[in-house]
Amino acid sequence: MVLNSAATAVSLSASKIIPLSMTALLGLFIVGFVGFSHLEVVHNAAHDTRHSLAFPCH
Repeated sequence: MVLNSAATAVSLSASKIIPLSMTALLGLFIVGFVGFSHLEVVHNAAHDTRHSLAFPCH
């Protein structure tokens, strides 16, 4: 019984690795795209969003 519980715990933690890594990659892509974008529209949208969330940006 203990062995079965340990195997289930390892299986559950391994199943969370893919969604967490995909979320991290998506977040890095969004931050990188907005941070290095030369499009003024993208910058202004991110800037306005930061201000609406009371997040200091400058």
